[in-house]
Order: sequence, then structure tokens, then C-alpha cells
Amino acid sequence: MGVGPPRRLAGSLSRVRCQAPTRTPSSAEALRKRVERGARPPGINAVVDLYNAVSIAYALPVGGEDIDAYAGSPRLTIAKGDEPFQTDQGRRTGDRASGSGEVVWLDDLGVTCRRWNWRQGPRTRITLDTRSMWFVLERLEPMPVTRLHEAGEMLKGSLRRLAPGIEIEIQLIDTA
Repeated sequence: MGVGPPRRLAGSLSRVRCQAPTRTPSSAEALRKRVERGARPPGINAVVDLYNAVSIAYALPVGGEDIDAYAGSPRLTIAKGDEPFQTDQGRRTGDRASGSGEVVWLDDLGVTCRRWNWRQGPRTRITLDTRSMWFVLERLEPMPVTRLHEAGEMLKGSLRRLAPGIEIEIQLIDTA
């Protein structure tokens, strides 16, 4: 199973709203391509490595964020195009504006993740110092909801093995 449908949907939203198709593959696509070439996924830290493994296993965009790094609540919305997004591309950290019409996660300070859950900024990433986190597993048709639940259970079980006694709360957000 590939990650095509979510990419196509986000690409369609970008084209409709700002006439610019997405050129950057989702993190799930980049991970999967790396594995298909025989390379190992990058080791970042135990928690990020766990959710990357779920992403690879289920061909599903999975992201994790440090909830304590948020200013206000996370919100999924269509960007106006002037929201700041912190990047660290090329080992330089700086701000860029989000793309008009992009589907983004943001808080009171700006965009935390672009193109749904595909490109995370450094401000809210999970580090070794993170103590409270939240995860987003994105499913679009044709992936069955049961596969999404399986992916969530894999992540939950892996986190429990890593940190026995961890408190986990799951919420399914459905547009139907």
C-alpha cells in the first residue's frame, strides 16, 4: 500500500488554493523510499524512531509533537499564507511564510507542521527532553479505519514497552 491518496489530496488542495503543486514528498514517502532502496531510516531518538517505524509499516503519515512547546492549542486549518513557519533546512534555522491554501497545523505562534502532517518545524519536535507529546496518524481513503487503529495500537504498544506506566489517551477525529 502506498501513500499516494493523502499526497494527491494535499496536492489537489494546494493547486486549487494557490496554483502550486507540492514538490516536497511527505515524510512518510521519504522514509519509505529510503527503506525500499535498502537504506536504514535515520535514527533520531527512541520516540521518533518508534513513530517512524509505524509510518513505514503502515505507509501512513505519522507525526509526533512536544505539546509543551505549543503556544495555545494545536489547530488544523487552511493557511492564509502569512503564517510563520520555522525551518532548519540546510542546518540554518529561519522563518518562512506558509503557502496560501496549504493545510497546516498551527498554534498561536505560527505553523508547526506543513501540508497536513508532512513537514514538521523544529519548534515542537520531540527531543530527549520532551515529557508530554501528542501524535497524529493521518488516514485517507482507501485505507480502512481498521488499519489506522492497528497503526495506533502498534504505536501505543511500542511506547508502553519504551516507557512502562506511560499514560496514553487516544482520540479518533473523523470528518464524517
